[in-house]
Amino acid sequence: MKNRFFSLALAILLVPQLSLSALAQNQPDVRGHWEGAITLPNGDLAFLIDLTRKEDGLWAGTIDIPSQGAKGLALGSITVTPSAVSFTITGVPGDPTFKGKLSEDGKTIAGDFTQGGQTFPCKIAKKAQTSESGVAQTKPAQVKRPQEPQKPYPYVEEEVSYENTKGGVRLAGTLTLPRAKGPFAAVLLITGSGPQDRNESLLGHKPFLVLADHLTRLGVAVLRVDDRGVGGSTGNITAATTDDFAGDALAGVEYLKSRKEINPKKIGLIGHSEGGLIAPIAAIRSKDIAFIVLMAGPGLTGEEIIYLQSALIARANGAKDELIAANRVIQEKIFAVIKQEKDDAVAEKKILELNGATTPEQQKAGSAQVRFYLSAWFRYFLTFDPRPSLKQVRCPVLAINGELDLQVPYKENLAAIEAALKEAKNKDHTIVSLPNLNHLFQTSQKGTPDEYAKIEETIAPVALQAISDWILKRAK
Repeated sequence: MKNRFFSLALAILLVPQLSLSALAQNQPDVRGHWEGAITLPNGDLAFLIDLTRKEDGLWAGTIDIPSQGAKGLALGSITVTPSAVSFTITGVPGDPTFKGKLSEDGKTIAGDFTQGGQTFPCKIAKKAQTSESGVAQTKPAQVKRPQEPQKPYPYVEEEVSYENTKGGVRLAGTLTLPRAKGPFAAVLLITGSGPQDRNESLLGHKPFLVLADHLTRLGVAVLRVDDRGVGGSTGNITAATTDDFAGDALAGVEYLKSRKEINPKKIGLIGHSEGGLIAPIAAIRSKDIAFIVLMAGPGLTGEEIIYLQSALIARANGAKDELIAANRVIQEKIFAVIKQEKDDAVAEKKILELNGATTPEQQKAGSAQVRFYLSAWFRYFLTFDPRPSLKQVRCPVLAINGELDLQVPYKENLAAIEAALKEAKNKDHTIVSLPNLNHLFQTSQKGTPDEYAKIEETIAPVALQAISDWILKRAK
């Protein structure tokens, strides 16, 4: 699943813009090409920065994130002192901030990257030769996303917002409506874990934009929404759990019911990854949900999924069975601490010891990952079992997975979902596995996350058709 344990790197730097503030006087010359990496729990996230200094002394430049297919994103103002460089990233979830110490030779910057209350080590080094202007000559190739719709659209697109009064947040999103006579069936799209915008943007892809476009062209209204604290939505996603997000989804259903263009008896939910956990919770709390679609939705506890995904991804990347088994032992010990020890400080100390972190440097590097393990979201996700909720779902359910999904493995999860729905005596449930598709429902070779950005396809047409055909039959 696109859960934060594994794919924090996918969510941490979906950067539309970097913003930095400058002191024009007494600044070292940091013009040129820089290469850096943020040390995340599942590996490094690399990025490239090219800096120039304008005639007025202010800074400008661009950032590339190759693994996410991002190229030439604009930098804002920079703060540079003789000994430090810092910047913030505006318009990105979690108030991301970098603060680093500039080396005496001016060739490296070492510091911390903070986002959403989590801090990760980050290093940047001056690398390539640059032109006189300070801009590097080599750039990553432009990525192609041929499925992204281009305006003007053959339907109505409207910016909307509404309150989740119980959760104390205001949610912002986009509602697309067919250009026809309503009222229409409608779906609310629920993102996967981590801070996600309304398009579920990641690695240069916008899956929910593509899905919403596909469904709206077929006559189904679609509401897609920024997560808490993302884009136009208020709130703090780092303090929320899956259960809280179910409340946000129900607020979206109430909003759709208030629209005269929407048939209040034909409102469904489509949840991807963690969204597939959220949809069943919402469905058993409201009689207004007509159907749910679980795209790579979990049928097992978070702990069970992590064991499966860790082994599958490691094996796909060439790891030997002995290493996979040893990693499993460490994970089990760490998760035991998380489940048994409620005091975060005590739990952090125990987990660092399990990881062999003895020096201050090792403990500092490990603390960021440990704090994530001890977050409210992860503690909830680790032990939450979706099966009791699924056993109470009475509305129609489509559970669909790609057979190359290494994050929410299809066999184990679809089997668990189907068993729970059968026990519930759910009379209308459909289980679909699609060959050659990965966790994002792209046509894939191996299914490993490093393929996501490289694949031009955002969602395979066979997956789009399977979802829309199923919904249209129930939206009549």
